[in-house]
Amino acid sequence: MNSTTSHMKMKIYSPAIIFAVMSLLGINATACSGNSPEEPEPVEQPEPEPEPADSETAYFIAALNDEDKLPDLGDAQPFALSEYEAIKEELWTKWTDAVTQSETSPGNPVNFMNIDYMSPTPTFRWLMGSETAAIAYGYKGNRPEEGYPMFISLHGSANDSFGEWSANIGWAQTYKDSPCVYFVPQSPAGGTACRWYQPSRQKVWERALRHAFIGSDINPNRIFFTGISEGAYGTQRLASYYADYLAGAGCTAGGEPPYNCPAENTANIAFCLQTGADDTMYGRSRITAKAKSAWDNLEKEHPGYYIHKIDLQPGLGHGCDYTVATPWLKNHVRNPLPKYVYWENFGLGNVNGESFNCRSGFYNLHVIEGQIGKTDGATRDVYEMSIDGNTVTLKVMTVVNTPTESVSENGWTMNTNVTKTYTPATRGKVRIYLCDGLVDLSEPVTVIVNGITVFNSAVQPDRRVMVESIAEFFDPCRVFPAAVEVSIQ
Repeated sequence: MNSTTSHMKMKIYSPAIIFAVMSLLGINATACSGNSPEEPEPVEQPEPEPEPADSETAYFIAALNDEDKLPDLGDAQPFALSEYEAIKEELWTKWTDAVTQSETSPGNPVNFMNIDYMSPTPTFRWLMGSETAAIAYGYKGNRPEEGYPMFISLHGSANDSFGEWSANIGWAQTYKDSPCVYFVPQSPAGGTACRWYQPSRQKVWERALRHAFIGSDINPNRIFFTGISEGAYGTQRLASYYADYLAGAGCTAGGEPPYNCPAENTANIAFCLQTGADDTMYGRSRITAKAKSAWDNLEKEHPGYYIHKIDLQPGLGHGCDYTVATPWLKNHVRNPLPKYVYWENFGLGNVNGESFNCRSGFYNLHVIEGQIGKTDGATRDVYEMSIDGNTVTLKVMTVVNTPTESVSENGWTMNTNVTKTYTPATRGKVRIYLCDGLVDLSEPVTVIVNGITVFNSAVQPDRRVMVESIAEFFDPCRVFPAAVEVSIQ
C-alpha cells in the first residue's frame, strides 16, 4: 500500500473532540497519568551577552565618546613596513564601523540647487550643545572622480538666524564653484549667541569631518571653511585652529584681530580675506590691512607656505563682493604631511558660557603633556617643526601675546595688532608621528628639540601607533605607522 492510500484512511479528530472524550473518561488534560508530575514551568533563558569588542574597536569607541581614559592597547605590536597598507585597511574599516555605529550620519547630499533658499528645509539636524541645528547638505554639479570639494559655510549673526541661514544658502547657490558639496548649518540662536567656534560647535565640525573622511562623496584633501560677517570671524578662528584638516579658508566681510587666531598656524593652507574698504565697524578694514601685512611677511619668511589673497575692496562697505572666495579656494589641495608646521595652541571658547578648549594634536604632533595646559587666551604653547631629510627639528616655546594697537568706537574696542614674546619651554612631552611621507623609515631618524639631539635611532613601526593616530586625527591621510616621544627639559 502506498503512503498516499494509507494517509487517506487515517481519521483526524479535532482538538475539541479529544478534550471532550478525555473529560468523560476522567483524564486530566494536562497529564497522561494521574501519577505523573506536572510539567515544570519553562525557564526564561537570559539574553546572550554581546561579543566583547576587541581592544582596538573599544579604543575607537572610547575616543568617539570623549572618555578621559582610553583602553590599554597592550604591548608593542611591531610589523614590517611592507605590511602597512594591509594593516591600515583593516584598522580603517574598524574605525569606519565604530563611527557608523556611534554617530548619526548626515546621509547622502541632496541636489543643493533644488533647495528653496527663501524657505529652506533642513537636510538633517544635529545637536549643537543642548540645542538642535538645522543643516542644509547638498551637491552642485557632477561628482569628480576623486570626490567633491566641500565647503562648510557659516552665516552671519543677525537676530534672525533663519534669515541669515537662508541667505547663506542663496549665496552658496550663486557662487561659481561647481562641482562641490555644501554643508550649511543654521545657528540655533541668532544675535550675540551666534558664535561658531566654541566647544559645542567644534563637536559638529569634527563630526562633519569624520563622516566626510569615511565616505566616498568628499575629497579629503579639498575641505574648506567659509563665512560671511560673523561667519567670517568664525572661519578665521577655525582656519587657524583646524588648519591641518583644511585645504583653505575664506572670510568675507569680517576679519579677526590677530590676538584671537594666530596667522602663523595657516602655513600649508590657502587663506582668503575680503573686506570692504569702507567697512569700519569693529575695525574691520583696519584689521584686514594688518592681516595683509602679516600674511605678506609670513610668505616672505616661508616662501610657498602662506598662500593668501587678502583685499580691501575699494568703495564698498559691509555689503562687499561676496563671490570672490570660493572660486579662488576650490582648486587648492591640502598637504596633510607638510615638512614645516607652526602651531600656536590657542584655545577657542570663553563665550556663551563655554570655557576655552585647546587641540591635543596638529598635523603630526600630539601633546602628551603641555607646558601651561589650557590657555587663558594670552599665554600659549608653541611648537615649530621642520623636517630636512631624516632630521626632525622641533622648537617648543611659550608665547605671551600683548595687544599693542586698538580701535574704539560707539562703546566697542577691538585690538588691531599684537606683539609676541617667546621663551623656550622647560617642561612637557610631545609625540611626533612619522611615516614615509615625512622621513625614510628604513633609515635612522634624528630628532632635535630646542637645539639638543634627543633621539638618533631607527624607528620601529607599531600597530598601536596606527590605532592611536586614527583616534587622534580620524584622517585617512594621517594613519601613522611610527612615532617618537620626546620630553622637553
